[in-house]
Amino acid sequence: MTETAISYSDPNRPVAFTRDNIGWAPWLEPLQEENLTQRHWDGLTEASRAKSPYFMLLARDPDILGARTRTDKDIFYNPDAGLPRAERELAAAATSRYNGCIFCASVHARFAATYSKRPDDVDKLLAEGVEADLDPRWNTLVDASVKLTATPSEFGPNEIAALRQQGLDDLAIADLIQAAAFFNWANRLMLSIGEPTPAAA
Repeated sequence: MTETAISYSDPNRPVAFTRDNIGWAPWLEPLQEENLTQRHWDGLTEASRAKSPYFMLLARDPDILGARTRTDKDIFYNPDAGLPRAERELAAAATSRYNGCIFCASVHARFAATYSKRPDDVDKLLAEGVEADLDPRWNTLVDASVKLTATPSEFGPNEIAALRQQGLDDLAIADLIQAAAFFNWANRLMLSIGEPTPAAA
């Protein structure tokens, strides 16, 4: 089956990291809602995701999409102990900033700013990159996320010790690892199948 890639030429395409609500467009045709089967709806997990071109593109393989979404929700929405939601989002934002995924960084920077009540620090991360000086705890979380992102084998006992010095227990460290690892994968997927666009009017 041969498909033609979709191209865009919007001069206002986002090129800088931001907390603004921006859009995303796929380079391949997503499924159309009228063609979805029950298996597709099960993979989407929420009917509202049928309005997202990203999820409708991933719905081409609904079983993998369902597993992906359940994993995402457990990492970021599970309230049982572990890392505070703000810092799970910080890990995702830092990973996305390092990987150059403008869309993912915008989404998770908004969440990090909302849950932490530290929008200025989140904006500093977006503007200056993962070397930004935020505070000892956040610097340590960002550094660990980047080590996992750049070369996972670089994350080891020294990073674990640094996280423990900042008060993270085993569950919190596991949450950080999962948040960074998930978005290291998700960034690469999103960057390979589409591009950020201006917010819908």
